[in-house]
Amino acid sequence: MSLRFLIDECLWPDLVRLAWDAGHVESTCVRDRNLVGMPDHRLIEYVVNGDFTLVTHNAVDFRGRPGGSGGGLYARQSIHAGLVCLVSTEPMTPARQQMLFGYALEKLAEMQDLVNQALEVHEAADGSVTINVYQIP
Repeated sequence: MSLRFLIDECLWPDLVRLAWDAGHVESTCVRDRNLVGMPDHRLIEYVVNGDFTLVTHNAVDFRGRPGGSGGGLYARQSIHAGLVCLVSTEPMTPARQQMLFGYALEKLAEMQDLVNQALEVHEAADGSVTINVYQIP
């Protein structure tokens, strides 16, 4: 499966290189598309219309609150190419982002697709990492 990742502005743009190295050669970032500062409700339109899979640390705005009743901008989309959320209790340094995105890429290599799903990589305070895949909407 090859995805077209769009790396959100809250993440390190060089994550694109990791995506390319994993075979996702149509991946890009918000910065390189001149979309920095675009409101999230407009960014989701760009993502869906471009058939991108958004990679973000800004999980709540896009997926809604965990364990909640949905919400989030992806829940309003009838079909989308998926969402990847990188979440940590620690500061999101470039090294941490690379590590978490690496886990996401490994998991995605095992999957058929990510259509209408979110893949969330969560690092807890003790350093343990969990990966959850769930439907949106």
